[in-house]
Amino acid sequence: METGSPDDTGTAGATEPTEPVRDRPVWTGLPPGLLRMRRLLLVVWLGLLTLAAGLLPGLFLGPFWAALALLPLALLVWGWVMLERNWRSWRYAERADDLLINRGVLWWEETVVPYGRMQLVEVTSGPVERHFGLASVQLHTAAAATDATIPGLDPAEAERLRDRLTELGEARSAGL
Repeated sequence: METGSPDDTGTAGATEPTEPVRDRPVWTGLPPGLLRMRRLLLVVWLGLLTLAAGLLPGLFLGPFWAALALLPLALLVWGWVMLERNWRSWRYAERADDLLINRGVLWWEETVVPYGRMQLVEVTSGPVERHFGLASVQLHTAAAATDATIPGLDPAEAERLRDRLTELGEARSAGL
């Protein structure tokens, strides 16, 4: 057998871990449709503001004042980048006893929702979300501070998650 091969079972220099390795959660990110929707809304609203900030002062006060349109335009560019960073920061993982939700760029936040504490799991989708084929899952618990939302999921994934969380919640709360 060759030294250093993957099949090498020698223990020279190997140390046993002091505690067992825990199963790491399998993280799921949000679909890109949420990013597209948010960017479109950003372009529509800040695009209108850019036009208004450039046209109105330019027409009534002179062409020099049309430079005011640069401020909303800069906000649009900054928002474009920040929306992607925020979208990338969202993820969730289903574990044996609870659901983990991570989010945040500057302030990172992790929410742990035990299945046995869930009282209601809702799937919602507003008109803009429906147009983009998205839905949100909202989890309600007895403590209002631990309510959690996972935005921008595919409707089929949102329904699957709702059904699974409801099933696990009923199974875990049966012992209470």
